[in-house]
Amino acid sequence: MVSNMPRARLLITLLSAAISLAPLPAFAQAASSQMEGLKLSNDQPIQIESDQLEIKEQEKIAVFQGNVSVIQGTTSLKSGHMVVHYKSGGKSMTAGNTDIERIELSGGVLLNSGTQQATGDTGSFEMASQVFVLEGKQVVLSDQQNVFVGCKLTVHANTGEAHLQACGGRVRIQLDPKSQKKQ
Repeated sequence: MVSNMPRARLLITLLSAAISLAPLPAFAQAASSQMEGLKLSNDQPIQIESDQLEIKEQEKIAVFQGNVSVIQGTTSLKSGHMVVHYKSGGKSMTAGNTDIERIELSGGVLLNSGTQQATGDTGSFEMASQVFVLEGKQVVLSDQQNVFVGCKLTVHANTGEAHLQACGGRVRIQLDPKSQKKQ
């Protein structure tokens, strides 16, 4: 288990790629929305667990293999494999002073917070652009009974803007009127 990794909260920024699934119009090929859910507090501890961790100083990567679990507060990320790429420079990853450049997830990705959830086959997060991409044969976003299905979800963490693509088919949306807040 690796806990409170250096700059690990930057890793969790990808979890702020939120899933606030307010009803969207059903677009044939894509849907866009602001995503406000799945937010994390950067002042909460982060716990990262996996079956194995290999730090490759020369390549500037940390490889988490098998049952990867990242938890901060009520938000969690699970995948089979996670590679954290660090920026080049004279810094050592084990010294606790490195910056994350990119994160790659594979082996099934599950992002979960409260009633909100996103799943896909693979995911990536680019730190510089703050863009999280979740892809797969079927990417599913859900909030209680509201479900959005496509094959590629792109979230701009800085703005909260999200775009769900169908990749050849159609975006599918199922909305439950009972999930709407009563005025």
